[in-house]
Order: sequence, then C-alpha cells, then structure tokens
Amino acid sequence: MHRILIAVLALALPALAAAQSTALDKIRSSKTVTMAYRTNALPFSYKDASGQPAGYTVELCKRVAASMQSQLKVPELKIRWVEATSQNRFELVEQHKVDMECGATTATLKRMERVDFSSYVFVDSTGVLATVASGIRAFSDLAGKRIAVIAGTTNEIALKNALKTALVNAEVVQLDSREAAVAALEGGKVDAFASDKILLEGISAKIKDTSKYGMLPDNLSFEPYAIMLPRGDSALRLEVNRGLSKVFSSAAIKEIFTRTFGPDAVPTPLLRALYTIALIPD
Repeated sequence: MHRILIAVLALALPALAAAQSTALDKIRSSKTVTMAYRTNALPFSYKDASGQPAGYTVELCKRVAASMQSQLKVPELKIRWVEATSQNRFELVEQHKVDMECGATTATLKRMERVDFSSYVFVDSTGVLATVASGIRAFSDLAGKRIAVIAGTTNEIALKNALKTALVNAEVVQLDSREAAVAALEGGKVDAFASDKILLEGISAKIKDTSKYGMLPDNLSFEPYAIMLPRGDSALRLEVNRGLSKVFSSAAIKEIFTRTFGPDAVPTPLLRALYTIALIPD
C-alpha cells in the first residue's frame, strides 16, 4: 500500500509543480514580458506614426512592466510586443503566447470562462456614429438602416439587444476591423457604426470630413475595460494589479489620461470612482 502511495505521489508531484509554475517564472528567467497590443483600437492601443505601440492601455502596461521589474528584482526587464486583432487576442492569451493583452477589451463573465482580467482600467459604453445624410438623430431612426459592427465583440451583442428591446428593425453588418467599418461608413455602404464611444470619438477625429457624422446620445451598454490575462495565474494577476494600483495612486494616471484624450478632457465621475476602487492596499 505504501509503495502504491509513493508511486502515485511520484507521478503527481511533477504535474503539481508544473501547475504551480506561473508566467512570472518565465518572465524572471527570460527577463522579458510579452504583451499583445491592438494596432487599431485608438486611443487605447494602436501603432503610432513611428510604428511603435501607443495608447492609454499600452502606457498602463508599460508602467506595469516597470513595477514588475522592481518587484521581481529583474534588472532591465524588456517588453516584447506582439500585434493582436479583435479575433485572435483571446487565443494569444489562452495559448500563453503572450503574458497579457493591452487593448480595449471588455471584461465579461462569459469571457472569464476562457481568460482572467486585471482590475478595471477604464469604463465606457457602446455608442453609434451615424452619417448626417442618413437622417439618423435618435436610436429609433436606425429602422431600415445598415449598421456596421465588428464581429465577435461585446458591441455586437449590445447593438442586437438594443435593437430587439426597442423593436427597431435594422440590418447589422458584421465586419472584421474598425478600418473596414470606417471605410464602409465613408463609402456609403452603411449608415452607422456601433462601437465603444471613446473609440468612435477617436475614429471620428480622423475621418476626412467630420461634419458629415454625428454621435447618437444613447448608451447601449456598460463596457469595463481590463488587461486580459491567462486564466488561473493568480501570481501574475497580483503583480499586474499591484502595478495598476501604483499608477492610479500617482500623478501618472493624470498624465496618461491627458496625453491620450487631450488637455480639455476630464475623467467622468464613474471613471474617477473606478480609479479609486482600483487602489488596492498593500
């Protein structure tokens, strides 16, 4: 009986040790943290004019890396950036090809079946950007119109639910990227585009003729953004939240917010409350 127990333990202990190993072990040994970033999720995550990762969430992740460097006592911790899309961001995290995803990803219970999330880093809602020529001024005016949305996003779910609730019959056009949605909007192939409001504001500022478009006042959903992490790695999540707490308790968050959204922008009361809640005591 004792020999059987010893044999079972001999088989189980290596597996248990492997399960307890975290991304932090790899980060510490390689002196590198691998971060995915979206190239088109303005102003949260994008590729700037020099081809480098930039944006609100990217800046937060850089500061998280600085905190990890100090906490793990790894001199000159490097960041390896991996480009991600709306479609492959979850697989990159699930398959441990990256340690975290720094984009504009909404934390939901359904997604938590696949991945984990850090403390919230931003809060937004789904909105609709419409062409002035379409005559769309209110949500009910979307009846009979074509609305672009990025396939597989929480915005798609929010739009469909809102249309169903309001008994508005409109055609939802699923596209693969924001670039495709903007091209369809500017080309007259769709009448409106549904996405996170702050992203729509970032996009509308880059549209050729901004006078041709307007944002509807409706908020179709609650979108809490977070840094996406591999599921079950509590040690990594702890260090990410530690880094975020340091940022939110310092002047750095004001600097990041102003640089991202402009000198005239101010955090909403809900966002200010979020920053306070994310201040986790040591």
